[in-house]
Amino acid sequence: MAISPYLRPSGTGRVLREPGRSMSEDYDHGRRDGLRLALSILAAEEAKWAALLGESSSRRTNVLREVRHKTLQVAQKRVQTALGRLTAQQGAAIDPEITAAIERAGL
Repeated sequence: MAISPYLRPSGTGRVLREPGRSMSEDYDHGRRDGLRLALSILAAEEAKWAALLGESSSRRTNVLREVRHKTLQVAQKRVQTALGRLTAQQGAAIDPEITAAIERAGL
């Protein structure tokens, strides 16, 4: 008995493709998942560096920390913009998962 290609698990544990879904839908879903993951990682890093701002007695270290913190904030905004463009292409309202990820990131 052969296993249907729709039910064969991929390396991530998801099915390869559900019946009725196109490859582009799977691709877009994967891109959104990747951007959500990037957004949560950036939020965690930004929080880590925010706690360290101004803590050092060295002016040079504090300046480097401020630059890194600002860089992470800019990266978060860019990821949020990319995620917004992907959801706008769908023509649907923003997914509740995306809204929750953005709120957790504090944007």
